[in-house]
Parts: sequence; structure tokens; C-alpha cells
Amino acid sequence: MTTDPLPDWVLPRRQQIGATLRAAREHRGLTQIQLGERAGMDSKTVHRIEYATSDPSLTMLLRLAAALDVRLSDLVG
Repeated sequence: MTTDPLPDWVLPRRQQIGATLRAAREHRGLTQIQLGERAGMDSKTVHRIEYATSDPSLTMLLRLAAALDVRLSDLVG
């Protein structure tokens, strides 16, 4: 595992992905709890991804996209 600091662009990019996720969730009228249930993850995990305090795995992002019925590229594009 690397201990190098993350490039400066990583956190703003994670924040952008989180904001896109939050907007998609709210557009569908879902709470973080409901999205978490649909995606098979804890609502706290959804919260951490939306607010960029977590580094989600590709699998997590795929599950969230499926739960929202959007393409992965719509969340991270």
C-alpha cells in the first residue's frame, strides 16, 4: 500500500461524484436509507460517499448506479 499523498485533484473529484450521487438520489425521491437498502449497503456508507469522506470501491459505485437505474458513467462522468 502506498503512503504517497493523493494528488490535489482527487478530493474535488470525489466531492463532484458525491454531489452527482446525491442529486440522482434526491431526483428519485429516495433517502440515504432507501438507497442503501436498494444497493445493499449501510446508509452511513451512502452518506460518506455523498460527502466525499469515503473512497468508494468500483463495486460500491456499480451497486449505487444499479440501485438508481443509471449508468456508472452518469455518476462518475
